[in-house]
Amino acid sequence: MNRVSQNLMKSWIGLGSRFLPFADAATPDLPLSRLLRLSLFQVSVGMSLVLLIGTLNRVMIVELGVPASLVGIMLSLPLIFAPFRAVIGFRSDTHRSELGWKRVPFIYKGTMLQFGGLAIMPFALLVLSGGGQAAGAPAWIGQLGAALSFLLVGVGLHTTQTVGLALATDLAPVESQPKVVGLMYVMLLFGTIASALLFGILLADFSPARLVQVIQGTAVATIVFNATALWKMEARGRATTTARRQPSFQESWDSYVSGGQAMRRLVTIGLGTMAFSMEDVLLEPYGGQILHLTVGDTTKLTAALAVGGLSGFGLASRILSRGFDPFRMAGYGVLAGIPAFMAVIAAAPLSSAALFAVGTFLIGFGAGLFGHGTLTATMKSAPHEQTGLALGAWGAVQASAAGVAIALGGVIRDLVAAAAPQNALGAAAGYVSVYALEIVMLLATLLIMARLVRPGELGLSSDRSVRSRVRHDKCEVRTTLEWKEP
Repeated sequence: MNRVSQNLMKSWIGLGSRFLPFADAATPDLPLSRLLRLSLFQVSVGMSLVLLIGTLNRVMIVELGVPASLVGIMLSLPLIFAPFRAVIGFRSDTHRSELGWKRVPFIYKGTMLQFGGLAIMPFALLVLSGGGQAAGAPAWIGQLGAALSFLLVGVGLHTTQTVGLALATDLAPVESQPKVVGLMYVMLLFGTIASALLFGILLADFSPARLVQVIQGTAVATIVFNATALWKMEARGRATTTARRQPSFQESWDSYVSGGQAMRRLVTIGLGTMAFSMEDVLLEPYGGQILHLTVGDTTKLTAALAVGGLSGFGLASRILSRGFDPFRMAGYGVLAGIPAFMAVIAAAPLSSAALFAVGTFLIGFGAGLFGHGTLTATMKSAPHEQTGLALGAWGAVQASAAGVAIALGGVIRDLVAAAAPQNALGAAAGYVSVYALEIVMLLATLLIMARLVRPGELGLSSDRSVRSRVRHDKCEVRTTLEWKEP
């Protein structure tokens, strides 16, 4: 490589490190190239989520003629396993491997479960639809096969994500953990957006054969991405091979919830997640039915929500890396969500699509601040031996709360709309009732979270690196002491 090429390459790397979100999470021991490679497991999770919730949702109902109620049941099956994420995290904390690994075996198991579910899914769906030679097969075969495939994919992605985040926490130094978390979730959003666009292009000319190819291609990509992410990522240690008594899950769980207001944290995470998730399936119908937006315009709302989430994650990561109190950051996310839902409600009587778009962006922004803050708080408060358990509990509560909230949002909207007058105001009442309930839940989240935030610390955590940095700056020490005085 000549000198000009070398200079161009250095300039390109410098631009990437400067402008790529959370690129400053890299450290000498955990360079950016290794972080990006590790984050590929989040890309595979994003692909599976898009396939389950987005692509197959539409294909099964429209092209394959599967009843919508049955599709809803199938899509809810992965949520059944969400509460077991805490058990998976605990098992990865205490796993004894002759090869000296704790996290890698569980991520590979999750990967194979994802692959197995995706491998049988297209054929199960074809039998379920009753097309071609499957018309003579008993209906229960297709139903059982589809249910099994969705459940396997759900178990696999929950396992992979829980243990993958625990591995990222193990590798990252304490001061870089907020930025590493942000990078992991940016890659999840990237995988979601990129795979949604790719699936849309590949399935533009739909045929059963093309559907089989797309799902099987996703299965192969899952294996490739996760294997690449794990290659030489976790160091082999001898401590895991020693014969010592490991605590039971109940003992570890009792130890975890007994300290540091763990139950209050979990309640806060669950209630706040429900408040930010109840409108997930209602925003686009609201824009189309009440504001009379086109399909293209309502589709852009997903992008606005994602951009808001990225902005929230980016801001939270930058501020939390300086030692800011993560629950204070989560509280700011809740505060951003309240005017966001007010804007969405006000968009109907004002017939303002712009106000609706701003509200949607702020919902994503507030959810990003809240999610990053609660996850960072979970990571920092977890003992070193219980990282997987803590992250698993966070994931279990978040996933379960989101699933329940989405279901409740649809039910409440239908019930209120059926009881309301059959006019434009009555149609909007179903949606507005859900958004108003979310505002009430956000206020309740603030009340529960109040005792988790220490008002006398100016938002700074008790992290050793932060305190040592403050000690070396007399001006900052003086300012902090003056703030602590009542």
